[in-house]
Amino acid sequence: MSALTLREVLALDPVRAAEPELLAGAGALDRPVRWVHSSEVYEGANFLDGGELLLTNGFGLTDADDGVRRRYVRELAARDAAGLAVEVGRSLPTMPPEVIDEAGRVGLPLLALHRVVPFVRITEAANRAIVARGLSARHSVVRPWGDDHTAALLADLADRAALNQPEVEARAALAGFHPGPGARLIGVSLHGTRETGAVDRAVRLLGGAGVLRAAFPGDVLALLALPAQSRPGGARDPVRAVQEAFRTSADTGLTVAVGHAVDHSVAAGSGWLRWSDTLRAARTTLELALTVPAAEPGVPEGPLVTSSRALALERELTRGGVDANRERLAGMVQHALGPLLAWEAAHPSDLVRTLEVHLRHGCSPTRTAALLHIGRQSLYQRLERIESLLGLEIDDPDLLGELLAAACAHRVVRGMGAEVGSGLRTVA
Repeated sequence: MSALTLREVLALDPVRAAEPELLAGAGALDRPVRWVHSSEVYEGANFLDGGELLLTNGFGLTDADDGVRRRYVRELAARDAAGLAVEVGRSLPTMPPEVIDEAGRVGLPLLALHRVVPFVRITEAANRAIVARGLSARHSVVRPWGDDHTAALLADLADRAALNQPEVEARAALAGFHPGPGARLIGVSLHGTRETGAVDRAVRLLGGAGVLRAAFPGDVLALLALPAQSRPGGARDPVRAVQEAFRTSADTGLTVAVGHAVDHSVAAGSGWLRWSDTLRAARTTLELALTVPAAEPGVPEGPLVTSSRALALERELTRGGVDANRERLAGMVQHALGPLLAWEAAHPSDLVRTLEVHLRHGCSPTRTAALLHIGRQSLYQRLERIESLLGLEIDDPDLLGELLAAACAHRVVRGMGAEVGSGLRTVA
């Protein structure tokens, strides 16, 4: 299916309501329209990439001389604009004849809009139609999602395809996703199901959350939008809230990875990159949760629910891919933990995991013993053995980062070549 043409854009209801009159460029009405923008005239040509229909109220044309007006039209044509639509009757009483003449000379479609219609209504209607047409053409050729616009958008965001903010917002709106001001967006990836029911149940528990969700061959992917009012006083942790909702609603055997929270209102113009980041973080975290042995004993029943921040160290250690980091991680482990590994090779023990759990929980003997299901006296004996073998005090603040990173790297290296079952549990 071909792209939406300028002729088809003119047939849209909000455009027709503006009573457009074609003043020049009748021979180019069937050229494709890539996007519809609105801008003041002096800024218009600077941000065009080609194929855009530009809407302006004509304010910048009122005091410009003939040469400036003609040069502006030539610049739009040089940028390969699909057309120029100018609101006449308010800022600009009539279309200047030199604008009409120059548009006809360079073949640029020129429209006079005789009735006032908010440009936002025109751009929303036109860009939604452009997105819908583009998705239909794209899916029929390369996408397995058919007419599932939500799945296509999530896939493009997770793959960080070539997108822009207006396109993402239009496609999200087409899928019924309208995050409000102050909303926190969180990506979620699930393994162990081909249905989106677990996501829907979690959304109901969260109350008022918006969601994009779709099932893919390998997992279920979702982007949740928690409204600002769900965080009274800003005290509620949105990531923790999403984790709790999935722990309550997800079935036993599912693995759920929650990305970090991003503000919908920040970084206007590139906010879609933040949407992409939290989805990609959720997917990376899910992969690690399924392939890297857990640092601690898991919960015997219920779903595994973890987060990108819970596995932040694992994600950093494997940035760029596990295979690319294999040699570096092995060297890190040997440098920091060599004596422990040699001892464990000759004696049945669990010293490396004991060290990691102890460091992860602030070197608290009570918490470490409880998580490892051993008595405190047994823990003290293990810690003394570790310090003796390494020749250092493990609660030395200067050593905590190196030892924890090495212990975590040891788990990652062990998991690289291992077949890890879906019942593994990671730290939440």
